[in-house]
Amino acid sequence: MQKAVSTPGLEPYLLALETQGLTVVPPEVHGFAMADFDAMVEVLLEQAQQMTGSEFSLAEGPKETLVFPRPPENLSRDTLEPGQFLIQQLSQKHRLFRNLAVNPVALELIRSQIGRRATRFSSHNSFIKWQGDYGYGPSLGMHADQTAQPLPWGRNALTANTNWCLTDYTLENGCLAYVPGSHRYGTPAQFPKAVQDAVPVIAPKGSMIVFHGATWHGAFPKQTPGLRLSVANYYRHMMVLPQEDLVGGFPRALAADCDDPESFEQLCGFEDTFPYRRQSEVVPVVAAKIR
Repeated sequence: MQKAVSTPGLEPYLLALETQGLTVVPPEVHGFAMADFDAMVEVLLEQAQQMTGSEFSLAEGPKETLVFPRPPENLSRDTLEPGQFLIQQLSQKHRLFRNLAVNPVALELIRSQIGRRATRFSSHNSFIKWQGDYGYGPSLGMHADQTAQPLPWGRNALTANTNWCLTDYTLENGCLAYVPGSHRYGTPAQFPKAVQDAVPVIAPKGSMIVFHGATWHGAFPKQTPGLRLSVANYYRHMMVLPQEDLVGGFPRALAADCDDPESFEQLCGFEDTFPYRRQSEVVPVVAAKIR
């Protein structure tokens, strides 16, 4: 752990991140209202219908049969029958998602992994997942989020993730899978060990799951009817390329419309030096021309 705790009561969660590479934070600790979780569910159901053309319900999942028009990049290529999809650029959809991204407890835990001044947003997405036998396939989609970064990895996270549970996470419901302590291996996920050692992350609705970018993780297939909904707010070290072009594409007015505009704007990297878009260094000029 990099620094002393500034938010009281987080020591057990910081310790779990240090030793296990993942922790589950209950609503009474992170403080995000359960009523807001319900409101986010309604927004996501509406977005899912707009994007797919099918109505969705928590109890039944999609009302229509859905297919992928082309094989997705991150799911099994053995089937085009989808069991989940991703809603991207979530913080542009509703103020609630921007508030979630700057939740003070989430930021305290994430910054403990990446660094207080170096932490930035990478992306804000939602997984819409329903019943299916395959999902990610036998591999469970096990991976480390910071796999694209060159080895060797150090102790500090290059990326770190929060997974907000908008529905209950159980094994049957297709919860997150992870290998405890794998963030200390310092390597991308190794097979078959990653699957053999994977354990379910059981967490009730309203929980926030936080994990290190080197932690091996994936997800189990959803065996029950209905939806498993989550919000994945992904963070990065400022020297790591973001998934979403927030500096170039995120509306500044929306960044100002949240519970903590200062933090949101700083985490977007709006005022970062790099990548520069204009001449940023001072250029010398002829002294006689200075008046």
